Amino acid sequence: MLRVFLSLSATFFFLSTAALAQSLNDDTVWVQLEAQPSLTVAEERIRTYGNSMQDVNGFSLGGGWYAIALGPYRRIDAESVLQVYRSEGLIPIDSYISNSTGYQSQFWPIGTNLLAIQPVTPTNVPSEENSVALLQTQPSDETVREARANEAKLSTAERKQLQTWLKWAGYYEAAIDGAFGRGTRGSMAAWQYDNNFEETGVLTTYQRQVLQDQFNAVLRGMNLQLVSDFDAGLELQIPLGVVEKSTTEYPFVQYNAIGDLDAKILLISQSGDQNTLFGLYDIMQTLEIVPLQGERTRKDRSFLLIGEDSEIVSHTEVVLEDGEIKGFTFVWPTGDEERRSRILAEMQSSLARIDGVLDPAASGNTTQKIDLVAGLEVRKPRMSRSGFFIDDVGRVVTTTQAVQGCTKVTIEGGYEATVTVTNDALGIAILEPRSALAPMRVATLLSGTPRMKSEVAVSGYSYEGVLGAPTMTFGELSDIKGLRGEEELSRLRLTPQDGDAGGPVFDVSGSVIGMLLPQSKSGAQQLPDQVNFAVNAGAIRIILEQEGVQAEISQGASAMAPEDLTRHASGMTVLVSCWD
Repeated sequence: MLRVFLSLSATFFFLSTAALAQSLNDDTVWVQLEAQPSLTVAEERIRTYGNSMQDVNGFSLGGGWYAIALGPYRRIDAESVLQVYRSEGLIPIDSYISNSTGYQSQFWPIGTNLLAIQPVTPTNVPSEENSVALLQTQPSDETVREARANEAKLSTAERKQLQTWLKWAGYYEAAIDGAFGRGTRGSMAAWQYDNNFEETGVLTTYQRQVLQDQFNAVLRGMNLQLVSDFDAGLELQIPLGVVEKSTTEYPFVQYNAIGDLDAKILLISQSGDQNTLFGLYDIMQTLEIVPLQGERTRKDRSFLLIGEDSEIVSHTEVVLEDGEIKGFTFVWPTGDEERRSRILAEMQSSLARIDGVLDPAASGNTTQKIDLVAGLEVRKPRMSRSGFFIDDVGRVVTTTQAVQGCTKVTIEGGYEATVTVTNDALGIAILEPRSALAPMRVATLLSGTPRMKSEVAVSGYSYEGVLGAPTMTFGELSDIKGLRGEEELSRLRLTPQDGDAGGPVFDVSGSVIGMLLPQSKSGAQQLPDQVNFAVNAGAIRIILEQEGVQAEISQGASAMAPEDLTRHASGMTVLVSCWD
């Protein structure tokens, strides 16, 4: 309770002495925003202004008029406030700087009188409490007068930086404008209180250093240094305490982690035009270091990619200027947001272009793998299965196994799709592409009953897309029902791979007689490898019709040669991928 009393006393001392006693000084001015002929309207307007800025006051002007003003400020501060708030549209364009002449009495904040308040002297605080206060606060390195004099030497940029430090520390919420009004002074006093300094509302040279050290404490060990990378033609701050330059693989210069912290920085540099930029935008999104969740923004001359998952946060920004594409990717562990955001801000503010771009022949990586791009791991889907086009706009029938728990579903790797229907009982899912596609062929569903013991073939991506094209697996139609007599199923004798599930099952004429279901690998009963099932064409057609999708129907035709059937199937079979 004693500490609270001391705090209130010191705050009152600050308000009266550090910021307000200068109201007698001719240099103390206000920024007048507007005048209203109604007290009620004036109070409503003050509350509106108070939602977005501090230092809002209300004064009676006499004659039934009421002024709304910001302050008090030194004139140089008032000019900054006027300029910043005008440019941001927070105050009327005709706001102006005013002195106290004409202000008769203060009605807002209630109970405050900034025009007539008298400085508080030490006699306002009992001597015993003064003694306790001295025991609980640190001695000041400067008097208030000296602190004000040194503060006056700060440039506008340094004053804004001080407000930024206070904002980071949680003491300041208003605009970073470099003007030390009541809001800034109050935040300084609050910081002084929490750090056991005398609450004067004016930071001394030593206190500013303490605040700066607190601000930079999170960066200890990062060893941020301005690096001029002449290979990439870029200059920026890089945390050399956690990464070092390791490999160069066009168009990237890689800075990889040197310790336990899983960090990575790519400097991006290449010659090119807009087509090159757009191509890079697409390639970057295939990399493991750019998670799927996050902002994706592509403009005519630049792009921004932000990705986040349970392990990393990735930030990529690239700009095309004068035929040169340059930028960076910054990868940092998830959950370390304060350090990540601070380092990212330092990188962004220091980023500069210097002469040169990366040589296309540059390469320090001799490893060749199909799942690498410029030495970086390409993101792979959690699962890929097969499907087939069912109409001319590109709707796809596939297995529900292919779309369960996916963050994103794609058709043929690059076309995002929406799951519009799932029928778990039959294991069928229907996908609709985000943008209309133009399939080479669409499935024709057999309207009759296929002949048992006839030859059939499944078209599918047996190896989940590794081969880049579907393959055909031939077999026999063993039964037109399931093992328990299910009329929606057919039993097949063939040996498919996992990736074939969801693919179309053909008769020898090229008509689709069903969709291959995944082989069950759970439960006590294990069926022979060659025993597989398909949901038949009739059941597929019923589900499609319920959704208003009209499939093409086939009455059967003459047999196709195997090579013709393969070409026919390839035109309608698609790779369906599930991404985390």
